[in-house]
Amino acid sequence: MTEIKEKIEIALNSIRPFLIADGGDVELVNVTSDMEVHLRLLGNCCNCEMSHMTMKACIESGLMSAIPQIKSVVAVN
Repeated sequence: MTEIKEKIEIALNSIRPFLIADGGDVELVNVTSDMEVHLRLLGNCCNCEMSHMTMKACIESGLMSAIPQIKSVVAVN
């Protein structure tokens, strides 16, 4: 599981500059045994009306593209 988490962090690091540019960020919270990734949006991304779109269109698609084993990506607060 450590290897998957490292791959997720690498993928998130490629996405982070776009989030940081808008005053936000993303944090890996957990990866379940059935490959569900739990992420927390931080900063301006927490309250942004577009956060759902950011999670789906940018973060989820980027992670699932980079790491095909991932089954789903879930935002947690």
